Amino acid sequence: MRRPDPADLAARLAAAGTRRSFLARVGAVGLAAVGGRMVAAAVAPEEAQSFHFCGHTFTTGSCPHPGKHPRIDRRGRPLRTNDGKPIDNLGRLVNGNGYPINPAGTRLRGPDGQLLARAPRTRICEDWVPEKYGFDARLQGSWFRCCGGQIRKLMDCCANHSKRINGDAALHGYCYARRTVFCVTYYDTGLPC
Repeated sequence: MRRPDPADLAARLAAAGTRRSFLARVGAVGLAAVGGRMVAAAVAPEEAQSFHFCGHTFTTGSCPHPGKHPRIDRRGRPLRTNDGKPIDNLGRLVNGNGYPINPAGTRLRGPDGQLLARAPRTRICEDWVPEKYGFDARLQGSWFRCCGGQIRKLMDCCANHSKRINGDAALHGYCYARRTVFCVTYYDTGLPC
């Protein structure tokens, strides 16, 4: 099989439209060849979840959380990432009264056979960050993205601190009152998008 002549191919491409359309095609081919996967993630935000979590593709790290990603409820308390069920500070699934349960909803027992007591279920930004890092923090700014077919509210955990959780210089983000972003968290609203 005869390989096409590159000069002939370029001439046919150039003759097929305007210079602008030719450059656009060449640019698209080059971009696809060089950064295919990265471009795909930028074009499809749902795929960006592998970078950090869906809706957040920047450099600020997640707030401390007992689960995989910093998912919280309306009050700022931790939820299990995959299904949004409440978890305690140890990452255990809990019932409406705060007692640890198994997936079937039965209360957990310790090695001695006694039912386990409640563990704290504290607010991630307002309680956990100050306890762990020693400075005041609060949820302030927020923005919204479509993730998994529902609207996700992403929130900055803001503090009077010069560094972010990942150690680099803090940004103002959506914080106010001279606070800067320390870490980020999110709440899935359940509203379709």
